[in-house]
Amino acid sequence: MPITKEKKTSIFAEFAGNATNTGSIEGQIALLTERIAHISGHLQQNKKDFSTHRGLMQLVGQRKRLLTYLQKHNLTGYRALIEKLGIRK
Repeated sequence: MPITKEKKTSIFAEFAGNATNTGSIEGQIALLTERIAHISGHLQQNKKDFSTHRGLMQLVGQRKRLLTYLQKHNLTGYRALIEKLGIRK
C-alpha cells in the first residue's frame, strides 16, 4: 500500500516547513525514510521477494546520496534531521 497523499503532506509540513515545499532535501529524506520503513516491514514477512529487495536498496542509496548532499551543504540541518528521524547512531 503506497503512502497516502495526506501522509505525504504531513511529512513535508513537519520536515520541510511547508506542505507545498516538496523539493526540500529534508522533506525528500523524510519521505524516503517512511517508504524504506514500510518496505522493510513487507520484506520481513516476504523474505523471498527479491525484486522488492532491489527496490529497497535503490531507495536506501538515494537517501544516502541526499544525506551526503545535505551534510556537505548544511551540517547543522543534517545533524538535526538524522536525530529527528533516528537513522544514524
